[in-house]
Amino acid sequence: MNEFAIQLHNVSKHFNYFDLKNIDLALPTGQIMGFVGANGAGKSTTIRIIMGLMQADSGDVTVLGQSQPQMQTQIKHNVGFSSEEMRLYGAKNLGWHMQFIKSIYPGWDDAYAKELLQRFDLNLEQNIKQFSKGQHIKAQLLLVLARKPRLLVLDEPTTGLDPVARQEVNNELALILKDEERTVLFSSHNTADVEKISDQITFIDRGSIFDSNDKETFLENWRRLQLELPSDQPLLPIGNIVQVEQQGRLAAVITNKFTADIVQAYQAQNIKVLAVESLSLEEIFLANVNLRRQGER
Repeated sequence: MNEFAIQLHNVSKHFNYFDLKNIDLALPTGQIMGFVGANGAGKSTTIRIIMGLMQADSGDVTVLGQSQPQMQTQIKHNVGFSSEEMRLYGAKNLGWHMQFIKSIYPGWDDAYAKELLQRFDLNLEQNIKQFSKGQHIKAQLLLVLARKPRLLVLDEPTTGLDPVARQEVNNELALILKDEERTVLFSSHNTADVEKISDQITFIDRGSIFDSNDKETFLENWRRLQLELPSDQPLLPIGNIVQVEQQGRLAAVITNKFTADIVQAYQAQNIKVLAVESLSLEEIFLANVNLRRQGER
């Protein structure tokens, strides 16, 4: 088995008003990667290149050990793809769609499909045009998941879903993790979804990937320190401090490489460390983007 389900090396794509620049991405087999960025950051463009729906101007793309787009026909037999832009046949019911997909993909699992029908509370006989947006997305996912693909590529799978439907989709993606041979790449601007179910996190901003690591490393390394200074003189950053907010004698600093040494260094300057706080993935993403953009000025 290949060590990586997806590998992109130095991939670029030029448009009139946007550039995807020198993308390097490696998704290990058996992992769920959350691909995080604001709308327009380049997530969907990267995914279209991975799926062979768009050709990169330069760079190398390998999916399940095969070159893309040269081997895209063979690749797509083992890849399940879902995007909010995809549409099912409105005049046909879900049962028709299930039979159609089953006739194409030999890996279709009837028992799993019935299980998903119940979990997603979907009706076989209901026409797609009568589905809500949430039902439509869940139907798409059912059709993809029941094929049992080795790799799932999901572009904004929970966008527009109500909280209940979003939880149902996230729970199903989390269950997929139990199968160590399955791999998932899903893009989202909803960091809460990503934080719940991802093993790996990749941040993209304005066409460039600027940080990628496993989730636990992000959550362990990033911290906010609440400080009380002996005077209201400006605080001097110590170590890997990426953000400082100060009001009088109180300050909050964010570090992306937290160690106990930082606490000790402040205490040695007669600065009280009132609290050391964990950051959410959203806070990490925003601080990371701000750090990157400041570096570009």
